[in-house]
Amino acid sequence: MAKLRAALIGATGLAGQQFIAALRNHPFIELTGLAASPRSAGKSYGDALRTANGMTAWFVPEPLAPEVARMPVVSGDALKAQDYDLVFSAVEADVARELEPRLAKDIPVFSAASAFRYEDDVPLLIPPVNASHAPLVREQQRRRGWKGFIVPSPNCTTTGLAVTLAPLAERFGVKAVLMTSLQAMSGAGRSPGVIGMDILDNVIPYIPKEEQKVEVETKKILGALNAGGSALTPHDVRVSCTCTRVAVLEGHTESVFVSLGTKATVAEVIQTMREWRGAEVARDLPSTPSRWIEVLDDPFRPQPRLDRETHGGMATTVGRVREDGVLENGFKYVLVSHNTKMGAARGSILVAEQLRAQGLLGR
Repeated sequence: MAKLRAALIGATGLAGQQFIAALRNHPFIELTGLAASPRSAGKSYGDALRTANGMTAWFVPEPLAPEVARMPVVSGDALKAQDYDLVFSAVEADVARELEPRLAKDIPVFSAASAFRYEDDVPLLIPPVNASHAPLVREQQRRRGWKGFIVPSPNCTTTGLAVTLAPLAERFGVKAVLMTSLQAMSGAGRSPGVIGMDILDNVIPYIPKEEQKVEVETKKILGALNAGGSALTPHDVRVSCTCTRVAVLEGHTESVFVSLGTKATVAEVIQTMREWRGAEVARDLPSTPSRWIEVLDDPFRPQPRLDRETHGGMATTVGRVREDGVLENGFKYVLVSHNTKMGAARGSILVAEQLRAQGLLGR
């Protein structure tokens, strides 16, 4: 069977590079088109990455495949939907708001941008958590008159939090969550990114719009799709967070305090996380890890440098699970989640794999 033909917009940026690395040798998706800004259009991808001083600005650990380096780059405005089966988008929100709907009129768009996350007819999918929300894309198509659809991935900080809350919500219920994040520099991208002189020897205590994203998105992800598949009801969990930036390259660390709906023991909370398999449709996808959550007993773990690559960067690692004496039925723990893998490119590819398994994507 022929592979699905995928285009990538925002191909030269850090997020775009993560998509390229993740799609190499994919079993049923082939990257056949690259789009970027007008200054890169008309060049080969390798030439588009080359800076004025001769450096090749390829920033992910995986090597750039020679066949990708030779691929031509077109302007995002020139990309033609009829040439592809789906699109991955790694552009900023303002660009996404213009480009993505034009393409979604004809083919599915899987986006790392925030532009459409909060639309009523747009599901915000993490496959093991809320694969059941996927049929909302049919409502999106109906309302907008599109052949395709837009499915954005959640904010990278939300992802690890939602993954760890999902099994607790299923077994015990969750009433309230307090979270403080220590977020990696890569989450800000490279342009403009985080200036080294600002982040070294420092913690930046504010990331614009981040806290609101986490609070709104967590409720949407843990919510419920109605019987007709036409509307989502957000979860009634109360979420409050503080998001900070630290001098770590990859991997978001989060300190989480959660009030459960019923009483539990530390052993039960740990067992629930360890045994959670997530939605059935997400269990055997090409990008699915052997376990969604790893719980460590070492009180000095998780650490981003040691644990961000767990199961290829697709698992969330948890440690320091303890009772909390302030919140009702309270527990607290620390998590590490890979922000540019599960929280961005690979997570978005996982969503495409899920929709194909559900019969909502292409041939």
